[in-house]
Parts: sequence; structure tokens; C-alpha cells
Amino acid sequence: MIDLRSLAKLAARYADDLEQTVAPLHIGDRTFDTDTEPVVMGVVNLSRDSTYRESVATTTETAVRRGRVLAAQGAHLIDLGAESSNVTKVRVSADDQIRSLVPVIEALAADDIAVSIESYAPSTVRAGLAAGARVINLTGSADDEIMFDLAAEHDAAIVLCHVNGAHARDLDSVRADDVPGDPFPQMLQQFEQRATTARAHGVHEIVIDPGVGFSFAMDDHVRRARHQSSVLVNSFRLRRLGLPICHSVPHAFDLFEDQFRIAESFFAVLAHLGGTGVYRSHEVPQMVAVLGALGRLDVFPD
Repeated sequence: MIDLRSLAKLAARYADDLEQTVAPLHIGDRTFDTDTEPVVMGVVNLSRDSTYRESVATTTETAVRRGRVLAAQGAHLIDLGAESSNVTKVRVSADDQIRSLVPVIEALAADDIAVSIESYAPSTVRAGLAAGARVINLTGSADDEIMFDLAAEHDAAIVLCHVNGAHARDLDSVRADDVPGDPFPQMLQQFEQRATTARAHGVHEIVIDPGVGFSFAMDDHVRRARHQSSVLVNSFRLRRLGLPICHSVPHAFDLFEDQFRIAESFFAVLAHLGGTGVYRSHEVPQMVAVLGALGRLDVFPD
């Protein structure tokens, strides 16, 4: 249960983590103190298989238009991906991803809109960075050292996602009994190791993502949503690493059904309580409004 009493106990138990500061995040020529100015990452999906249909763009022109609209609505960063993370969906070759992504990245970068590229394929990331992407949203861990070298070469920020497997598509086989009751000791160990390696390769801008927005297939959708909620409010326990925390905010289709477009707003409140600094969202106007209401974004006039 999440209530004031349980939140107070959680904050007291991990008080030292709650008070930890995290490093500012540099994206291109902008610097964010994500505790006072969170970063909103708007999503554009170039895969027709993406489950969040409202984020799908079927052509270069519609993808560029959606990216520009999201930026105008308050997104600081546009996250582009060209393959669904759901293992049941079609695999998209790196070459096909590149053909989809590069023209969109080039167009948005020409408008001085910051772009992140979501991928676990080194060749896709290499092409995206060459086209002007400033952030790698790394949804895998099998090629960390190659990815870290690419980030360092292009002076790009990198989001390290917590993935139990080679990449996010592996998570679809995760069942309820496979998920630790408290996943944070494992996360802390893995993030610390990966961040240390990234720094050794010359990466300066590192963000960590606990990965609850991925499509891991717990048998019980209520239990899954409760697990996601718990991770969101506990995320401040990762602050001891000194790195900004990112969440791909869940949308819990099974619970919200035809009202799923309001789900991210609900989960954003829990993410805020957990000290999140970067919010990956398909519903940017709602996210901006929620963060403004929580005092995290200066969107309302005095």
C-alpha cells in the first residue's frame, strides 16, 4: 500500500539516500539540475508494432512533425526508436532502423531539437549519433563497451537501463517469481559497475533507468502494476550513486484499459515522489502539467 504512513517510513529508513544530491545533466549546450528542472523526454516510435499507437509515426514527415509538436508542448528531448521492445513483435534489422531513424534525427537536429536514440544495436546508435543525436537510450547491456566508446566519441549522454538480459526484448520472458521482492540491491550493484566502466571509457553524462516501463510479462497485471509503483517510489534509493534517475513512465493498459492515456500522469506522481529527474512519456502535455502542479516545472504564471 502507498499512503503517507508508508511513505514516511520509507523516507526514514533510507534518509541518507533521500538527501543525496545528483549530478547535473548536460545535453548539448543545455544543463539541467534535474531536481529543480526535470527533463521531459517525448516519445516518437517509428515501428508500426509499438503498442502505444498514439506515438507511432509511419513516415519520416509524420515523425518529424510529431517531434516538433512534442518539443513545442514542452519536451526537452525527443526519444526515437524503430523497433518494439516486445519479443512477440517483428525484429527490425539495424539497417532498416537506420533508414527510418537517420532522416528524422537530421531534421530535428537541424531545428536544434535535442534527440535521443533508443536502441541496443551498436551500428544503429553509431548512425544516430553521426546524424545528430545527443543521447543514447541504451536498452541493452550486451555491447556496453562499444556503446560507451560511441558516447565518448560523440560527447553524448547515455541512459543505462536496468535489463535482466541482453536487451529489453528479453524481459518479456520475466515472470512474477523471477522478480526480486526488493530489486534495488541488484540495481545498485549493476548500475555502479556499468557507470564505472562507462567513465573509464570517457563517458561524462550518465543517467540510470530502473526499467519498469519495459514490457516484462508478469502473469498478474495487478501485481505488475504494484511492482512498478513500488519501484517508482523507491527510486530515490539509487541517488547514492550520484546520477540522475530516468523513468519510462508506465501506462498499465490492463488496468486503465480505454483510459490508458491518463495512466502516465498517475505514475508520474509516484516517479516524482521517488526523486525521478528524467521522465520518458508518450503524453507530453499531461506530463508537463503534472510536473508543473507538483512544482517541478515552471509552467504556471505567478
